[in-house]
Amino acid sequence: MEKRILTPIVIEGIANVLGDTAEGLTGTEIHNILLQSRIEDVDPTNTKRIRLYNAFAESHNTLKCSNNILKFIANALAPARFVGNKDRFDNLREKVNQQLAFCGYQYNENGKFSIIEKANVIADVEIKANNLKQEIEKRNGHAEIFKYCKAELLQNNYFHAVFEANKGLFQRIRDLSGYNEDGNKLIEYVFSSNPVLIINNFTSKSERDEHTGFANLLKGLCSMFRNPEAHEPKISWVIEKQDALEILGIISYCHRRLDKAQKIRIA
Repeated sequence: MEKRILTPIVIEGIANVLGDTAEGLTGTEIHNILLQSRIEDVDPTNTKRIRLYNAFAESHNTLKCSNNILKFIANALAPARFVGNKDRFDNLREKVNQQLAFCGYQYNENGKFSIIEKANVIADVEIKANNLKQEIEKRNGHAEIFKYCKAELLQNNYFHAVFEANKGLFQRIRDLSGYNEDGNKLIEYVFSSNPVLIINNFTSKSERDEHTGFANLLKGLCSMFRNPEAHEPKISWVIEKQDALEILGIISYCHRRLDKAQKIRIA
């Protein structure tokens, strides 16, 4: 049999996917599938991710190839194991394939591997974009957010997707209100004590306080992503994926509140 080689980074990525706490394999499944795949369970008391990685690494180093790791993937993702749970199968298979792509392999829906062209830098960016979209979908993100999970926005870092999503939020406020300003000036006018837009009935004290809190939240987003004077992006600010997801979640929340906003006067 031809020897298949996976890089250490890809091996680690696959271990992270299949050992994921929420969506990956159980401890019992890991043990049984390692045995089926002729891989020694060298670190059974460690976390699932590290346990899998150490088992994979030991197998790879001993055999000088990754054939048994690929066998493990095929056993773990055997279509028969996911009868009635196709969504989980598709999700795990896609994430594993995102890793395998860097070594020129793909695991297909029929349970077989195929050879593909190795992923390059552009593919890497596209993978980041797809991953971001998937994570936002899990969190039921607002439809407006998906416009900004594009590969071209992620060529440098996640900041650009967040920055553009933030700009899109303020553009939506301009469109809804008809007031063509930007930044704090836009927020203070549209959501003032004499507002153009309201996010609730705006009658009781608690409703007015909520309205003010929403305006302050918008001001915070404005200040966070804008230079106070030049209104230029902070291009040197690197945002990690988790930070991007949480900030996009806040922007998504703002969009949901705007979905029910009422325009009560002309700007």
